[in-house]
Amino acid sequence: MDPDLSELTELIPLDPTQFIGIPLALTGAVFLSLGAQFQHRGVVKVEAQTVDTLGKGLNGRQLALLLARPSWVLGTLMLGLAIVFQLASLYFAPIIVVQPLGALALVITSILNSRINHVQLNSKSITAIVMCVGGVLLFVGVAAFTAVDRPVTARQLIIILVILAVVLAAAAVTFALFRRRIRAIFYVLMAGVLYGFVATLAKVVLGRIQQGDFEWLTLTCVLALLLATALGAYFVQNAYASGPPDLVIAGLTVVDPMVAVLIGIIVLGEASQAPLWANIVFAVSGAIAVWGVFLLAKNHPQTRL
Repeated sequence: MDPDLSELTELIPLDPTQFIGIPLALTGAVFLSLGAQFQHRGVVKVEAQTVDTLGKGLNGRQLALLLARPSWVLGTLMLGLAIVFQLASLYFAPIIVVQPLGALALVITSILNSRINHVQLNSKSITAIVMCVGGVLLFVGVAAFTAVDRPVTARQLIIILVILAVVLAAAAVTFALFRRRIRAIFYVLMAGVLYGFVATLAKVVLGRIQQGDFEWLTLTCVLALLLATALGAYFVQNAYASGPPDLVIAGLTVVDPMVAVLIGIIVLGEASQAPLWANIVFAVSGAIAVWGVFLLAKNHPQTRL
């Protein structure tokens, strides 16, 4: 083998099994998009039947009525499949490789929602979608080539759990105090943040199970994962009630991977060897993607602000 090529292959350690995670993640993105569309349809119909609670957050009665909506149940099953495929992809590949591929769901959802509801996306909405997808792909594209994968220590795991506890407390207090004034963008952002922690904790739990290291700290991670998933799901349903499905997917496919990657950079030190230019790209591309979410919330034809 050519000496230069030999040195190059040593510098870029390729694990063939990682490529299995890519089609799994893409399949999950398709189910995520379809599930969002069906769930949104069910939530809108239920809220239309209970207009007295419009804009105040879904209550227990509305959540019960959702179970009787075939479209919502079908959407939930599809989202369940999306989670299964996502977890399978995380088993084979690092978070920074497969998590951002969910951005494909934003494109699919936007097209589906536009066709189904006969809503023509305006130029600002299209620009916002391009910013979301482009920012995510640039952010994680650079991270994939500059980040280092390291085992998670008990100390780092405790830090992640503490941060998650603070986020959960802040979300609960904000929701309790400002429930009547909260709009779709809050639900979208909070769901994205929580699901970012869910993806990180899922990766950690899978890694510990692989290593045969299942103890109290791992069990705590499982419980925190379930709690964050439940609260995130509730916020998603409220986001559907006050905004279009592509706005919800925009938040999840932008904020979710951003949070997961930021945890890897700040807490796990995965970007400790990244050059200065890479950190600048992280900041700029991340800001572009998040700003795209806000622009979509402001300019989408179906958004009720």
